[in-house]
Amino acid sequence: MAEAGPTQVLYLAHDLDDSAIWRRHDMLRQGGAEVRLAGFRRGTGRLPGAALVLGQTRNGRMAARAAAVLRCLPGLAGRLGDGPPPDVIIARNLEMLALAVSLRRTYPAARIVYELLDIHRLLLGRGLASRMLRAIEAGLMRQVALVIVSSPGFVRNYLTPFDRPARRVVLVENKPFRTSGQAHPVRAEGPIRIGWFGVLRCAWSLAMLDRLTRADPGRWQVILRGKPALDVVPDFHATVQANPDIAYLGPYRWPDDLAEIYAGIDLAWLIDRYEAGGNSDWLLPNRLYEGCAQGAVPLALDGTEVAARLRSLGIGVIASGPDEDDLRAALVGVDSAGIASLRGGLAAVPRSTWEAGPDDSRALVALLEDRDSAVVPDGWVLA
Repeated sequence: MAEAGPTQVLYLAHDLDDSAIWRRHDMLRQGGAEVRLAGFRRGTGRLPGAALVLGQTRNGRMAARAAAVLRCLPGLAGRLGDGPPPDVIIARNLEMLALAVSLRRTYPAARIVYELLDIHRLLLGRGLASRMLRAIEAGLMRQVALVIVSSPGFVRNYLTPFDRPARRVVLVENKPFRTSGQAHPVRAEGPIRIGWFGVLRCAWSLAMLDRLTRADPGRWQVILRGKPALDVVPDFHATVQANPDIAYLGPYRWPDDLAEIYAGIDLAWLIDRYEAGGNSDWLLPNRLYEGCAQGAVPLALDGTEVAARLRSLGIGVIASGPDEDDLRAALVGVDSAGIASLRGGLAAVPRSTWEAGPDDSRALVALLEDRDSAVVPDGWVLA
């Protein structure tokens, strides 16, 4: 590790169009690191900053993504240019880990860090393809100095039971940066407003919100913001257009629009059944932190990591199961007075629970450097 100057970080990203990539990039820079970003794209719009684009991929197509990585391996070091050699190479997800390990020949002194923030369903199977993929991952992980997860659920449900060779594991949650802007929602007369924001990829959620509003016309108003995943929810627009109590108001700018969009809702929909029994149950999503920081009451499903977190804090609304009756039972007392009471409980939780500050950024960079003097926030080191 270089003694002088800032830590040089090469960040390999699976999707440069994902705003979470740029949040981590900004966090590393705020912590004092120099960051070079390289990776693949899944969109076509303008990127927020400078990055080396290695190719184009698509959501969910693991085999195609693997092929894109293999095509990229020859000559990768040359494409990175003649800048300072990295002290740390961060690989976000498995396909980027393959690239990171390949670069050890060029940068033998670099520490490799594996960001395990999304576990592909193929890694969880018992068939031959799944076992082979886990064997590849295990071989790559033996070159890894540090694993970063965004939820303890990934350790409890994947790293430990599947005996992954992780030397050290730290928890860095999906918290947005601390800002002065905060929503000040005012409970207006009329329907209770439920907001479902972000990547709208859960067909179950759309169907349940449709049924909920149709069963009690005028009691609930559902507001959708973000990017609908039409490949998995093909009837998204038809469902919305046919229901007067559901409105899709388009995408939003992160983080610029957060205060505005959360000011317009009472409940934040945190239920995701897209990968029930896997990622959907184990993750702690961005919308948990964004919504709670902005004063929206979280609504979650029991048996998930999100529900466990809400229960530990004594906040939010938790449906006991995935049936319509379970959801309706959880919402029985949610009226104007109920929302006011729930917001009071949420307001009592320290904002540091939901937002990251400069100390978190410095702690992350210190962990990447493997500094003995690193001051690590409580709860970060899991193994």
